[in-house]
Amino acid sequence: MVPRKKEQYLVQRVQTGVRMEKRLLKVLKGLAEFHDITLGDLLEGIVLHAFDGKCALQAQSLACVRDLKKLYGLDLDSSASHKLIETRKREKNEH
Repeated sequence: MVPRKKEQYLVQRVQTGVRMEKRLLKVLKGLAEFHDITLGDLLEGIVLHAFDGKCALQAQSLACVRDLKKLYGLDLDSSASHKLIETRKREKNEH
């Protein structure tokens, strides 16, 4: 049996300056590295699955996330969604 090629879609990507919680970003970068894909590709996959009401991560990926959360001290879960408050950065002249 000849393996079928995966369907591919031609898209236009744009650079974005999204801000997100520091430890969450570290976990996402670690998960992207685990799967040998870019952070953007990982985020696109997670969002597309979420839009379909599905979880993008299988057991092995969820285990990786648990390990990365522990490594980076990320103690947030979905209950923290839309409740994060950014800390005030100290200005250069402030001591």
